[in-house]
Amino acid sequence: MSETIVIAGAGHAAGQVVASLRQYEFDGRIVLVGDEPYLPYQRPPLSKKFLAGEMPAERLYFKPESFYEGVHVHLETRIAAIDREAGCVMTDAGETIAYDKLVLALGSRVRRLPVEGADLPGVHYLRSIADVEGIRKDLDKGKSLVVIGAGYIGLEVAAVAQQAGLDVTVLETEDRVMSRVVSPEVSDFYQIQHTNHGVKLRLATSATSIDGKRRVRAVTTSAGESVPADLVVIGVGIVPNTELAIEAGLEVDNGIIVDDRCVTSDPDIYAVGDCTLHPNGIYDRNLRLESVHNALEQAKTAAANICGRDAAYCQVPWFWSDQYDLKLQIAGLSEGYDEVVIRGNPAQCSFSCIYLKNEHIIATDAINAARDFVQSKQLIENRVEVSAEQLADAEVQLKELAG
Repeated sequence: MSETIVIAGAGHAAGQVVASLRQYEFDGRIVLVGDEPYLPYQRPPLSKKFLAGEMPAERLYFKPESFYEGVHVHLETRIAAIDREAGCVMTDAGETIAYDKLVLALGSRVRRLPVEGADLPGVHYLRSIADVEGIRKDLDKGKSLVVIGAGYIGLEVAAVAQQAGLDVTVLETEDRVMSRVVSPEVSDFYQIQHTNHGVKLRLATSATSIDGKRRVRAVTTSAGESVPADLVVIGVGIVPNTELAIEAGLEVDNGIIVDDRCVTSDPDIYAVGDCTLHPNGIYDRNLRLESVHNALEQAKTAAANICGRDAAYCQVPWFWSDQYDLKLQIAGLSEGYDEVVIRGNPAQCSFSCIYLKNEHIIATDAINAARDFVQSKQLIENRVEVSAEQLADAEVQLKELAG
């Protein structure tokens, strides 16, 4: 091959595209363009071990710097426009780069909180290495932290901060934590765990303003409470970066629309990761996933197809979250379930919550139960019919129900 592949974005998915192109012995030119000053790195540890100071920055990187020898890397550079007719991209530095195939690994950005005071010093979001470095400067024992949002990121930050000796309050607009991704049973378990560790939860409560003069001093809530805050971390979701694709005339609907080969509405342009809306044959619908697994597997699929392999992406989604000594591993998507089975003992902090729809497993939340997580993926993928009674018997391994 003597083609040029341009990769827009330099996150985890972009790094995997490079690795997979090399695996398939692509011998053309690879151009990697990213707007951060860092080579591709892993984001999940940012709110966990990296925030806690248990992981050095160099361990975040997807591959060492030497891996990118021969790759034309442009850091702190943003692709400003795509000229599909000419087959080139224009950077914000004024450079034009021609491509034969373009991979959009644009990722996502934090959703901003539209309240007064959100731009005060001491108010943080968490999405990048630089964000975490800013938070860690304020993460001192005895300080008061208000976390806005009780999703994965918010609760992971709360756990790290509480263990570091801060006074932590979490505000959540919904009436339970992680409401978008887990059942009430799992929410209840995590609410008890955080409360037992000393975190103060304010559910069904929003932030109406962030207060202070030269820096944040408090957060006013919808209940009229003024919560002291030496620092604030906002985690209210992310937004896919689709603007570049929209301006280029690609099909977009809450994500850049791709097929199961990761090809967009332009056959010379692929898209991978958080920014995509893709078909999933297991759930028979289009999905946009905020998941490392999805980003890496789509990257592998795109690279394979660029190199002439016929590869289709259709896998069970999975996610994880570390809070205190609890590892939550989620297989599948629980949306639309009609029955929940608790397997194991929540009081022992080791159990699974299995979601059924029409007597088929569609998802599993495994808390310190890695075996259930691994084995349930096969049951979800194969659409195995099972009964609640079978699943509830923790003495029976899930793989035995595969038939």
